[in-house]
Amino acid sequence: QATLVESGGGLVQPGGSLTLSCTGSGFSLRPYTVVWFRQAPGREREGVSGISSGHGSTYYADFLKGRFTIFRDNDKTTVSLQMNDLKPEDTTVYYCAADSSPHALMDVLRGEMDSQQYRIWGQGTPVTVSS
Repeated sequence: QATLVESGGGLVQPGGSLTLSCTGSGFSLRPYTVVWFRQAPGREREGVSGISSGHGSTYYADFLKGRFTIFRDNDKTTVSLQMNDLKPEDTTVYYCAADSSPHALMDVLRGEMDSQQYRIWGQGTPVTVSS
């Protein structure tokens, strides 16, 4: 069964930066729409940022206020999330999710980031922002 592998999480001080990466386990993410979600204990999963297949249109949650950037590497096998000016409230587990369906593509183009549109998930990488 296809799965994703996230990396790059860790401990960082407030105001610091981290870059999370998401790769396919045995497959390229080139034809997939990919979204980063996060979920803290006791809270609902929320979409953070997404990048569409094809043209690579991007979408960001309003609460980010320009602090994060999602991008693909040159050969489009990896999707990364550059996180700057991290805040304690960014502390949680971050998951990447992918799907090649038109529904997932439209999900990002519409800025919805509905987790039910994505069939392939990673195990998550924890991010802790603390002094």
